[in-house]
Amino acid sequence: MDGLMIDSEPFWRRAEIQGFGEVGITLTEDDCRETMGYRLDEVVELWYTRQPWHSKSKKEVENRILELVIDLVRKEGEPLPGLLNSIDLFKSHGVKLALASSSPMNLINAVLDRLKIRGEFEVVHSAEFEEWGKPHPAVFISAAKKLDVAPQNCLVLEDSFHGLIAGLAAKMRVVAVPDSHWYTNEKLKAADLVLKSLTELSPSVLMS
Repeated sequence: MDGLMIDSEPFWRRAEIQGFGEVGITLTEDDCRETMGYRLDEVVELWYTRQPWHSKSKKEVENRILELVIDLVRKEGEPLPGLLNSIDLFKSHGVKLALASSSPMNLINAVLDRLKIRGEFEVVHSAEFEEWGKPHPAVFISAAKKLDVAPQNCLVLEDSFHGLIAGLAAKMRVVAVPDSHWYTNEKLKAADLVLKSLTELSPSVLMS
């Protein structure tokens, strides 16, 4: 979802820089990119381990960052190029759609409402209900079960490296659609295919 359906990764970076800054942790945008695809509680735990703070609980910091992201989504969120056409493409070929995200459900709901696409997905699943977030494959495996589709018959669209690894670990085909900052990264060669944006998605990608 984040960075693939909606350009919310900049929102996450802004929110993390502000939220961690409020407890004395100074992060750069590159610091934030390091944890793209992680669950928020895992991001908070990582930075607490590296630079412990005492003014707020980890849960309070997590809630503050999430509050900031949701506010930005509701005010500024826009679908990324090709999203709506991609949904139509999948639907026209009878492909079941699931949204499997590391983000918590209240943010997922904010995105679905902002983009007006709530009814497009047969399954919506958050890694907050799993013991492990990405790069563990649990969120994708659970989504496939809910769709009643075998993992090897699933296609994952991912913008993050951690999501890419999760999809491959679930034994699914993975198409990476990274932002421009990551497009030339050698790690993306692990994907079955790399696209510059969802506008490049075509019937041949689905059928290959």
